[in-house]
Amino acid sequence: MYALAVCAEMVFCDLPIEERARRLHEAGFQVEIWDWTKHDLDALARTPADIVSMTGYVSGSLTDEDGAAELLRTAEESLQAAEHLGCTRLNLHGTGLDGQGLPVLPVPGEPTGAMWLAAQRTLTRIAELGENAGVTFTLENLNTAVDHPGVPFAKAADTMTLVAAVNRPGLRMNLDLYHAQIGEGNLIELVRRAHGAGLIGEIQVADVPGRCEPGTGEINYPAVARTLADIGYEGTVAMEAWASGDSEAALERFRAAFAL
Repeated sequence: MYALAVCAEMVFCDLPIEERARRLHEAGFQVEIWDWTKHDLDALARTPADIVSMTGYVSGSLTDEDGAAELLRTAEESLQAAEHLGCTRLNLHGTGLDGQGLPVLPVPGEPTGAMWLAAQRTLTRIAELGENAGVTFTLENLNTAVDHPGVPFAKAADTMTLVAAVNRPGLRMNLDLYHAQIGEGNLIELVRRAHGAGLIGEIQVADVPGRCEPGTGEINYPAVARTLADIGYEGTVAMEAWASGDSEAALERFRAAFAL
C-alpha cells in the first residue's frame, strides 16, 4: 500500500515549519518541504517527522552550460541538507523557479532539440549524484496555463520522456496530478502508463481548480486511489495543496479520498 505525505509549506501556515512537521507526523503523515535554505534544518531534524522530499537544488537549469553547472553545484548542497534530515527524495523542475513559481529562465514555445539533449545530459549527471548518495532525484511535471508559464519540459509526457531517456535509478518522475489535469488530463491512463514503465518516484495531488485538497474540485481522487491499488503502487502519495479552510479538515479530506 502507498504511504500518504503532506507538503508542510501549504497547511498550518500560521505556525513555524517545524511545528507544522510535528503536527503532520502526529496525524500519521510523512512530510515534504520546498526550499530547504529557507528553514532551520536543525529544528526540523529535532522533530520526529519523516521528511521524505524537498527541493533538490537552489538555482540552475537543465538546458544551458552555466545553468547546468549551477544546478549540479546546488544539487550537491541539497544532498548534504537531505542527509541532515534523513530525506531520500530531492525534487527538480525544468528550470529554476522564483518566489511566485515563475521560471527564472523562461523558454518561449517548445524546447529545441538541443535543449532536450542538454537536459538529458544534465539529468544523467544528477542521477549519478543521487545514486552515489543513496538518494532519488525526482523530476516534477508542472502546468504552464495557470501556475508556471514558460517552464520547459512541463508536461508529464515531457518528464516521462526525459526520465526514460536517462534510464538511471537515481532519477524518477514526481507525477503531479494537479498539474497534469490542467495540462493533459486522462489521469488514470497517465498513472498506469508511468507506473508500467517503472518511472514514478512519487505522486503529488491537489484538486482543480484552486489547488486545494482532494474533494474540493473536479478530480475523482477515490477513482485514482483504486487505480493505484489495482496496479500495486507502493510509493508515496503527497498532498501538495492549500487547505481550503481548516487545515485539520483538509488533512482528513485527503485521507478519506485515498482510503480504500
